[in-house]
Order: sequence, then structure tokens, then C-alpha cells
Amino acid sequence: MMRELTVDLGDRSYPIYIGAGILNDIGALFQKHGIGKGSPLLVVTDEQVAAHYLDQVTGRLGEAGYTAASHVVPAGEKSKSLAMLEQIVATALEAGLDRKSTIIALGGGVVGDLAGFAAASYMRGVRFVQIPTTILAHDSSVGGKVAVNHPLAKNIIGAFHQPEMVLYDTATLLTLPDREVRAGLSEMIKHGLIWDAEFTDWCEANAERLVGLDPEALQYGLYKGCSVKAAVVSQDERENDLRAILNLGHTIGHALEAVGGYNELLHGEAIAIGMVGAAKLSVRLGNPEHIYTVTKRIFQKFGLPVSIPAHLDTDEIMRAMMHDKKFNEGKIVYIVPTEIGQVEINKNVSAEWVRDIVDQLKRED
Repeated sequence: MMRELTVDLGDRSYPIYIGAGILNDIGALFQKHGIGKGSPLLVVTDEQVAAHYLDQVTGRLGEAGYTAASHVVPAGEKSKSLAMLEQIVATALEAGLDRKSTIIALGGGVVGDLAGFAAASYMRGVRFVQIPTTILAHDSSVGGKVAVNHPLAKNIIGAFHQPEMVLYDTATLLTLPDREVRAGLSEMIKHGLIWDAEFTDWCEANAERLVGLDPEALQYGLYKGCSVKAAVVSQDERENDLRAILNLGHTIGHALEAVGGYNELLHGEAIAIGMVGAAKLSVRLGNPEHIYTVTKRIFQKFGLPVSIPAHLDTDEIMRAMMHDKKFNEGKIVYIVPTEIGQVEINKNVSAEWVRDIVDQLKRED
């Protein structure tokens, strides 16, 4: 069964298709959404995903009458760089991509962000399609945020550029390593924590099924997670207000990724720690204690970290946060849970309070 959602952005609305085996229908879906065959396409993927799915995608597109070139990048966060962007642009030029071409992001969040930013900047913007192949990317593939990293800050060079569609073939998730599965589920849990207490309860009750990639549980969880993301983006496309709630856990999480050199903690692991920190901050602000205990319990149940590795330097973590887009005039815009399934945007959290939370997280059991 294929589920379908719509990100409602007026004349720039687009569908999200979720189901096992839908990559086999990629040619028909491209035609349905008006992606023409007269201009070449470019598939951007990484080495790991290419080994499993690149031939399938380019083959199905070829059978449907499309011409598709490809560019394969190294797997991992370090590929989200300006140097890698330049290489993709060179491939696009060599393949003859024009203003009517489409760039296809085949992979996880790194590939989606990188290929999406290439699409946003190539010839001042061409179409692109997201084909996420990780659980984590059910969040990043929806909403049009595309970016590359700077050594000092994550996602600091980027744009808003909405895809034509998101094709989520859940069969591609079966080749994920266990650690990637658990890290990806962190973003699914986040969607419950910010928006839907019942879905949070469902995630906790179905932790074993989700980690085990049970097809029914996985499709439902991804559908619910994408539904939350679509609802938020439809109301606030460019993060003027509401969309900021999607950053729960990311203030500390992004800093941990940067200080760890983008290779110690996976994104989902870092934001799991960050969400525990946000729950700690919530209690300090006078909210109920169970916000912290429930949040920590859920991430532990999924086998995700809840403490900052002791060797990561607190000063470096704080410096990384100062470079974050959410830092302004000595204050950090912080997403704080006020109840399970509810959050607030607090624009007056002091850096000193956050530093204290970081130190507490280093001592977390």
C-alpha cells in the first residue's frame, strides 16, 4: 500500500509518496508531475547508496525515456561542503543540464541537503526531487531546507528550495545499519514530542517493532512523522515563527556534531542528547518533572545516547552554539517542551543556563 501526503504551499505544493517498491514506478511518477524528457537529469547519491540503488533508479528512468547522469559523493556529513558542491556543478555542466533539468537527491539527509542546495544554486535554481533512503531523512527531505556546512557551523550556507515531490520507498530502509536505524528514529520521536502526545506514546510502545523495521509499523511511523513536518511547513515555510519548533534538540545537537568533527555522533544521536537537554531546561523553567523523565526514558528505550561524551570540551560546544543561526544578541532561541506533545519558542534563554545544561548532560547516567 502506498500512502500519500501533500505539503500545502499553494502553487508550489507537492506530494510525499510513502510505500515499499515505489522506485519501480519512478518514471510514471515523474511524467505525472510534469518532469520533461527533453532535458537531462542528474542523480546525486553517495557511495553506499549507489551500490544498492543507483542502477535501479537510472535504469527505471532510462526505460521511461529519460537521460540521467549521476554524481557519487563519499558517504558522511563531511560531503556537505562547498568543495563537494563545486564538483556536482561541474558534473551538471558536463552532462548538459539546463534550466529545465531536474536534480535528484538519492540518499539520506546529507545527500538531500547537498543535492538540494546544488539545485537551488545551479543556474539560479532548477527543479529537484527527494528520494530519501534513510529514516532520518523523513524529516530533512520535507520542507525545502537545503544547505552545506562550514567547519565552524552546520547548515550555515543554504537556501529554501522546495522539491517537486518526495518519493519514499520504504524498501530502501532494509539495508540500513542498526545504528543508522536508531538514529533516524530520533527524528520520528521528535515529531511526537513537539506535536502529538498520542504518537509519542505509540512510538514508545512500538520501539521494538520500529527498531526491527517492521513494515507496518515503519510505514505508519514515517507517515505520521511526515504528516507533522508537512503541517508545520505548510503553515510556516521559511521559519518565520512556527517552523522553529522543528528544531527541538538541535541547539545542543548541532554543536555536538560540529565539535565531534561531524564523525563522532550521528545527527539523530546528537539531537537525542539535545532533546534530553531541552527537557532538563524545561523543568528548570518550572514545567513538570515528567517531561524530562519521559523524554529520557523513550530515547533509552530506542538505544539512543542521552549524555554528552565527557571528552567533548564544554567551551568548544558553547563556541559552536554561538555560530548557530539560533543565537542572537547573547541569547539563544530555544525550543522548550512545556508538555509531552507541546513546545514553546523561548527567545530569552541565557547562554549561562545552556552551559549549565551542557555540564549536566556530561554527568547524565
